[in-house]
Amino acid sequence: MKKVLFLNLVVLLFIACQPKGPVRYTQNSPEIDAVKKHIANYNNKNYDTGIYADTSKTFLNTRKKAMSPSEAMDYHKQNDVNYSSRGFKAEDQEYEMVVTDDGETWVNCWLDWKGTLAATGQEIEIPIHLTYRFVESKVVRELGYWDPTEIVLALQQIEAQKNSSEEEEEKP
Repeated sequence: MKKVLFLNLVVLLFIACQPKGPVRYTQNSPEIDAVKKHIANYNNKNYDTGIYADTSKTFLNTRKKAMSPSEAMDYHKQNDVNYSSRGFKAEDQEYEMVVTDDGETWVNCWLDWKGTLAATGQEIEIPIHLTYRFVESKVVRELGYWDPTEIVLALQQIEAQKNSSEEEEEKP
C-alpha cells in the first residue's frame, strides 16, 4: 500500500512539474524590448525602421489608411515641426506581450506622450495606446490610438492667429 501511495505521489509530482505550454502573456520578452527601443528611438528622433518587416502596415488613428515603415517615419518627421520638444514620458509606461488563440504575437503598450508647441510654448499631454504584431521578430502591423483633439484645436488657433496677423499687415 505504501508503494502505491508513493508511486501516486511521484506521478503527481511529475505531472505538476511538466511545462504548461507556450507563454501566452508576459511583461518581459525580446519583442517588448524591441518596442521599448523603438519608443526610445522616437523620443531621440532617430527614425529607424529596423523593427519593421518590409511589408509592415502602420495605422495611426485609422483603420483604413495604412502607412509603410518609411511613410510612418515621414509622418513623425512632418509632425515634429510643430513641437519644440516631444516624446513619451518615462514614468507609468505599461507593456505586455500576448499570444492570441490564433497564435499571433502582439505587444501592447500604454504610454503618456507630452509635447510643447513651438509657436506658443503650450504643453500638451496625451495618453496613447500602441500595439504591434510580430512575425519572426519583426513588426508586420502597428496600430496607434489617441485623442488628438487638444493638438488639433491648438494648431488651428495658431493658424488662425497667423492668418489674422497677415491680414492686418496687408491693410493700408
